[in-house]
Amino acid sequence: MRDTHTEAATRLARGTPLTSAIDTSDPSAWTGLDLAARQLARTRPSAVPDHAWATGRRFRWPWDAPLPTLNLSRRSRREPDESGLALALCHPDGRIREAALRRAALLPAPALRPLLPLVAIRGADWAEAVRHAARGLLRSALPASGPETVAVLAPVVLRVAARRHGEAARTLLEATLREGPAPVLDTALVHDDRATRRLAHRIAVERRHFSPEQFATAAATDPDVAIQDICADGAVAGVDPDTAEEVLAPLLRSPRSRVRAAGVTALRRAGRPERAEAFLADRSGLVRACARYVLRQYGIEAAPLYRALCAGGPVPPAAPLGLAECGARDDAALLWGLTDHPHPGVRAHAVAGLRSLDATDWARLVPLLDDPAPGVVRETVTALVPWTDRLPGAEVTARLGTEHPRHVRVGAFRLLVAHGGPELREVARTLIDDAEPKLRAGSRALLRN
Repeated sequence: MRDTHTEAATRLARGTPLTSAIDTSDPSAWTGLDLAARQLARTRPSAVPDHAWATGRRFRWPWDAPLPTLNLSRRSRREPDESGLALALCHPDGRIREAALRRAALLPAPALRPLLPLVAIRGADWAEAVRHAARGLLRSALPASGPETVAVLAPVVLRVAARRHGEAARTLLEATLREGPAPVLDTALVHDDRATRRLAHRIAVERRHFSPEQFATAAATDPDVAIQDICADGAVAGVDPDTAEEVLAPLLRSPRSRVRAAGVTALRRAGRPERAEAFLADRSGLVRACARYVLRQYGIEAAPLYRALCAGGPVPPAAPLGLAECGARDDAALLWGLTDHPHPGVRAHAVAGLRSLDATDWARLVPLLDDPAPGVVRETVTALVPWTDRLPGAEVTARLGTEHPRHVRVGAFRLLVAHGGPELREVARTLIDDAEPKLRAGSRALLRN
């Protein structure tokens, strides 16, 4: 990658236009060019154009600061072209960088736009005089920038914002997105850069750029988790009794748990607690907690509803765990009765609920190590780990046999590892060439240690 940036700086030194020398859509190309051009000027000063036009331009630098080192063999005072000015903006001498910024400020807007990402980088420069000049130029140029310019500039600004002096450029960018024309924000909303899209969506919520229904749709469909949260908040902020159905429907149907949780919580604001009952047995613990919260705000206790779900006909798979999350230790009897339920999800959540209530009985759980469902065995092993000193070691070791299913063998090995003991190394030696990758890798790791 470093070689790529060096080649880009070399192409600029040969007069290649900036937009042809680097991939302007890649923010790392700009920061890489900044470093590569500086290194090129230090190590091969004869390869870069001279900066005679910048001599004597001290501005606010100390009066006794030495003048920039110049290539006297090619000294001239001709005006720098775009490539030369770009290299000057990356020069190791701060006075040349400042002079380049002053010269860039005199350019017409079309000629300045390609240089703005380098100006943004200079806004985080270590030298105060350079930072001041760069920020002034950004402050005047950004409000007049179009969508295409902001699309290139925004990722660079957000990357540079992590530097010590980089926050000022980010503030200017945020002001442009917040106060600028809608097309500028629209371009940032669909940008390929994740940080740019996140910032744009936050500002879109502040500006109420979309309707609550549009924010709800974006929350339910966008693949980025942070944007899901941002848009869900924007949708919920616009919920009222008249628009509740249109806004909440996409949120409640979303396959993403955080979005569903936001929709369920908004049911309280919409005055529709009865709809929260359907989410008491949601597969997500966060959604279940939000549903219980909404019901509690209206004086409805969730525990009796969970008991009815667990004692009724078709038991929702997550209902036993939901009961344990808000029930009492007396509910353990109901959960034990569900450990032999026909549905494997119900059995697994019943075991997890017993563990949550601290109502496990290792003797009653051991037979579940042979359950045909891997999820049930995983939950059973997790519940039995604190009891490994009481487990019958011979029975657990017997389950390592190849006649047992893969998940039973892996679960038994987990319990043996949790128990430890001198016999564990002997067990590991018998499994170092096992056909099951997890057993083989775990045994070899034990023997190495």
